[in-house]
Amino acid sequence: MYILRLLEEELKKSFDTSKVLLLLGARQVGKTTLVEHALSERRGALLNMDIEVDRARFVAAAQLAPQDAIRALGGEDVLVIDEAHRVADVGRICKGWYDAHVTTKIILLGSSSATLLDTAAAELTGRNEKLWLTPLLFRETLAQQTWFTPAYTATELHTHFDSQIRSSLLNRLVFGSYPEAFLSSDPSQYLTNLTSDYLLKDIFTASLVRSPEDIRRLLLELAKEIGNTVSVLQLATRLNISRQTVQKYLDLLEAIFVIFSLPAYATDPIKEITKTRKYYFWDTGVKNALQREWVVSDKRSDIDTLWENWVMAEIWKQGRTYNRQEDLFFWQSRNDSTVDLVVKQGNKLYPFDIHFNSDEKRPSRSFINTYNIVPTLIHPGTILTVI
Repeated sequence: MYILRLLEEELKKSFDTSKVLLLLGARQVGKTTLVEHALSERRGALLNMDIEVDRARFVAAAQLAPQDAIRALGGEDVLVIDEAHRVADVGRICKGWYDAHVTTKIILLGSSSATLLDTAAAELTGRNEKLWLTPLLFRETLAQQTWFTPAYTATELHTHFDSQIRSSLLNRLVFGSYPEAFLSSDPSQYLTNLTSDYLLKDIFTASLVRSPEDIRRLLLELAKEIGNTVSVLQLATRLNISRQTVQKYLDLLEAIFVIFSLPAYATDPIKEITKTRKYYFWDTGVKNALQREWVVSDKRSDIDTLWENWVMAEIWKQGRTYNRQEDLFFWQSRNDSTVDLVVKQGNKLYPFDIHFNSDEKRPSRSFINTYNIVPTLIHPGTILTVI
């Protein structure tokens, strides 16, 4: 079953530009499926650099003149190179083809943003464009429900289908938003396999990783600290590994779309926290798989932190999908008054408190006094008005 992705229109628009497209996203979010669906009316070829035969074909073709190389690879309208970060010189090779004015649209897919961006993008400066595919957005999952009415506004949807929306939310909080987890009859088993076999593959096979078990221990520590500030030094002390190693692992986990982090927003370092960060999982199903916690209930002891992580990830995913020019922060005063999320767009601030139960949190008076803005509360009854 194909799930219509909101990014598909942007992908189709990119077919009409000459620049090399970098389509980035975690393993299993549906990059290949999206491209294949978008290519249904185009002539093209797809090579997977995880497959030895395809990689050998690509490397051999790279020795030919650009036009001959494209013909040898079967690319006509479009040539897609999946897991492109597996080829060290992929950026240089595609730069040569681009500079030779080949008419074939070249698309590079990658599940490791750091590797592909550091290598290919550097070689393709001024010659590339980027799109980011994330796990499913909540509206993409709602569109698959029989009761969903796209003509309704967010307020109308909450009015007419509030119980259905709440049920869908709880399932997404627990099982996350990977396409296969959404479609599977056994999402917990899928997520368990994904976490152990696929999602961490790029890290577990990296020569810089001393121990896969250290990665798991680090992720479990981060899962316990959702919503709290955490320092690299604190993590290093708890795990009994060096600060440098912890930072390296955090960078790698962000590069392969397992976690993301928010810095503190501050304009007065004397009164506001400035240097610590908060870490979140791109997908709450991955967090639950690591912790082996599959209870679908709003009575879970971790419902508030689970909700905070899910909302943060949803807003982060929306920013990536729509290429919004914004930065995300948290805010905390020296006396521990907090605002969960501050979205900065240009010189405008949009603060939010995130709480599962709408009557349990009052806005920070310190933030209001400092910035003259009242934070908006995000809870299940208002989520569609925000995202």
